[in-house]
Amino acid sequence: MALNDLGAALLRQLDPEVAHELAIRALQAVPLPSPPADDPILRTTIAGLDLPNPVGLAAGLDKNGEALRGLARLGFGFVECGSVTPRPQPGNPKPRLFRLSEDRAIINRMGFNNLGLDAFAARLEHRPRSVVVGANLGANKDTEDKAADYVAGLRRLRGLSDYLTVNVSSPNTPGLRALQGRAALDDLLGRLNEARAGDPTPVFLKIAPDLTAAEIGLIVEASLDHGIDALIVSNTTLDRPDSLRSRDRAEAGGLSGAPLKARAMKALRAAADASAGRLPLIAVGGIDSGAEAWARIRAGASAVQLYSALIYEGPGLIPRIKRDLTARLRAEGFSTVSEAVGAAR
Repeated sequence: MALNDLGAALLRQLDPEVAHELAIRALQAVPLPSPPADDPILRTTIAGLDLPNPVGLAAGLDKNGEALRGLARLGFGFVECGSVTPRPQPGNPKPRLFRLSEDRAIINRMGFNNLGLDAFAARLEHRPRSVVVGANLGANKDTEDKAADYVAGLRRLRGLSDYLTVNVSSPNTPGLRALQGRAALDDLLGRLNEARAGDPTPVFLKIAPDLTAAEIGLIVEASLDHGIDALIVSNTTLDRPDSLRSRDRAEAGGLSGAPLKARAMKALRAAADASAGRLPLIAVGGIDSGAEAWARIRAGASAVQLYSALIYEGPGLIPRIKRDLTARLRAEGFSTVSEAVGAAR
């Protein structure tokens, strides 16, 4: 077992939120070596961003952009930090993070706990340039005009990250998912597009898996109408599959990890059908192996993101997925990742 995977195993013995904080501190303090260069076959481009590989870190691990130097050395093709809200907020009462070990899953109701835009921006000013960094934007719980919070985030972080993600799909902020309706989405995306004022920084939209194909179709069209550069499919689910066995399976919050696979894949296929190649897609949700990452790429994803699987598999999962993708690309006769996108459609 690699040293970093051994550390992950030890962290799993602790309270989930304590383990999360210790992981952030370790990524800040431990001088990790630079990862080996990726095989050139893994290089790809999304919304003009040049990625050395299509395996990214999903938002939620590094909410305040504190551990970007350590994360940049784990071998990701891109790293997304946040979610960040304009004003600091403590999030929901503890306990709010639950490890469902028997199900290889997580339930969280963190509630966008973060230090706010100013602290976040200060860290991004000194971020590493060796990895593509995205910033995930949220809205404060007590803000009535939530669209205004996203506009504030976009303006404050201009020039500090390689891309921005508009997160309207967290289930833990009241009223947030209502922004996925067409009228509310038109208002939000229209205001964001106006605020961009020609800024070339790509803006992505992250949606929930608990949407119908028709709803996803409307979101795709709204995204195209308002200049969104890519869709991230998808966030955590409010659903509780009957297959869950863990003691904490009934806890409130968003479910992520292995039980999300089928629902996230269904949402991805709906987005791929609706976008028909017009909008890049990034797949998230239950991706825990090279085989699963490959399935999402063949279903229409240009890249994938991980988070929950890292808790159970450790950082060694990243190079394993990349090796598997490299082998599968060559075995099936592809010379680039982009050639394989949507191959199963």
